[in-house]
Amino acid sequence: MSAHRILLGQGATPCFLEGRYANRHGLIAGATGTGKTVTLQVLAEAFSDLGVPVFLADVKGDLAGLARPGNPDPALAKRAAAVGVEDYRPQGYPVVFWDVYGEQGHPVRATISDLGPLLLARLMDLNPVQEGVLTLLFKYADDHGLLLLDLKDLRALIAYAADHTGALGKEYGTVSKATLGILQRELLSLEQQGAERFFGEPMLDLGDFIQTTLEGRGHINVLAAEKLYRQPRLYATFLLWLLSELFETLPERGDAELPKLIFFFDEAHLLFDGAPKVLLDKVEQVVRLIRSKGVGIYFVTQSPLDIPDPILGQLGNRVQHALRAFTPRDQKAVRSAAETFRAKPGLDVASAITQLAVGEALVSTLVGEGVPSPVERARIRPPRSRMGAVTLEERQAVIQRSPYRDRYTQTVDRESAYERLSARQQPQAAGLGVELEGFLKSAAKSAVRAASSEFGRNIGRQLLRGLLGSLEKSLR
Repeated sequence: MSAHRILLGQGATPCFLEGRYANRHGLIAGATGTGKTVTLQVLAEAFSDLGVPVFLADVKGDLAGLARPGNPDPALAKRAAAVGVEDYRPQGYPVVFWDVYGEQGHPVRATISDLGPLLLARLMDLNPVQEGVLTLLFKYADDHGLLLLDLKDLRALIAYAADHTGALGKEYGTVSKATLGILQRELLSLEQQGAERFFGEPMLDLGDFIQTTLEGRGHINVLAAEKLYRQPRLYATFLLWLLSELFETLPERGDAELPKLIFFFDEAHLLFDGAPKVLLDKVEQVVRLIRSKGVGIYFVTQSPLDIPDPILGQLGNRVQHALRAFTPRDQKAVRSAAETFRAKPGLDVASAITQLAVGEALVSTLVGEGVPSPVERARIRPPRSRMGAVTLEERQAVIQRSPYRDRYTQTVDRESAYERLSARQQPQAAGLGVELEGFLKSAAKSAVRAASSEFGRNIGRQLLRGLLGSLEKSLR
């Protein structure tokens, strides 16, 4: 048996998660208040102790406590001893705080181009026709060397397309101004949600997520997501972008004793709610293939029904906390969860799921040659770090000690589509200015000539009258 393993808890036998199978993904499920967050915290600590970096989203603020030692508590020490934890002691972990809004952690940014039209269409809630136009604009920008870095770049491109629908139509296909107007309105909606802080440079270097301390412990990257979670599409799109970037960036590494990174996707149902099939196919592909790059994905949600079957079938390590069975849908979720476990003689899984106490769970992990272990009803071990939030002062102290403190603070605004398209408009505006100036000069000259002619005629008439008057007087 591998020396790299994690003690999750204790049932009739100890429940371990093998490090060599940690990249086979996992599921932590259960109703609100049954202990999912503590299980996530225990796993994050254990992976860090093994030298495996972790990424997780903190949607309630209570995972920030990973940065601080837990309070000495005899009850926790007793529970730890009862489930087989040796030398239990409170301790903090090497946490790095991140925040899309840059308020409670280092800013996390991506460029419009890197997000791509598929994820951006999901973020903007576009229909297939509108997504097609957005894809066309990305193609135009790529063909003409226009960098799409932030929202003003995309806004400038849409405005340019609205002024040149005929030219774009000849080369790329019909583009209606009405559809472009919808895209502009959706961009405005994103700005009102604060999404403009997410787009731009410097873009996140994913290598910064995969670091260890000098002592060999993995960094725990905590995304402050309390505010982000209130914008569900932005939250889900951001996490899916991270997964996609990891998939595209990391090299193949094959089987290893430990994964390269563990990625916890909390509130996972947001990723799948209302997602089009093309996006679901993309997620399924990433989940299926990213494990060969050393990344383990652990979905955290209330019910297994929140996860599409093709993806659920790829989650080899399961921790199922209690579910309620008051409604037909609840009962279906219980049956669905029970059917995903390898049966254990004498254990009625469906009944046990509804009877689990807080801090208890049904556990099944991959063992041996990668087959699921029989399900075990177990008490989950307590975490060593604080179970709860940190103060503002504690958070700032962690941020100030971070090696990334200065790397992402200042935004960079290099020449991109906005500047290039603005420069194209300036010669036209200058040409119009020259024409207008020429027109005004010509009009002024004409006016002067006309005034001069009139003035001359007036003087001529006056002179003629004077000569005629003098002649008349002399004849008299």
